[in-house]
Amino acid sequence: MRQFLFDDKNIQWRQLDGIEHLWFRVLDVDAVSRAVQILFKFAAGQTIVLHRHKSVNKTFVIQGEHKIYHADGRLKETRPTGSYTVSPPSDDPHREGGGDGQDAVVIFTVYDNDGVAYEILDDALTIVATLGYQEFAALRDAP
Repeated sequence: MRQFLFDDKNIQWRQLDGIEHLWFRVLDVDAVSRAVQILFKFAAGQTIVLHRHKSVNKTFVIQGEHKIYHADGRLKETRPTGSYTVSPPSDDPHREGGGDGQDAVVIFTVYDNDGVAYEILDDALTIVATLGYQEFAALRDAP
């Protein structure tokens, strides 16, 4: 079988202030379904900020390995290229990152849950920021 490589050179990646090792591109913000489609790129061998998913997330790994870590840093799950996952809302804090040697590119479909899709946490599990439908719409429209 022929192997294909994902080429992201034409994607205008952006970063969120204070969140290292993560780039994103908001692809669609659907006002009817209140769903957001986002490409996330996780740096190889790194993890991002501690957070919770407060709404349903559907993911498809386009490139690399998408790794999920418990709050204490232990590896919880590895999702290889081609993996499709549906995750319900959860109060379980975790980190995510790219596998060794290659950045992970993952498309997320995130559904609105009363305005909060993600809670960003500090190491004491205090909520420091939230992201939801409105914030993603603003990020899509920002210059």
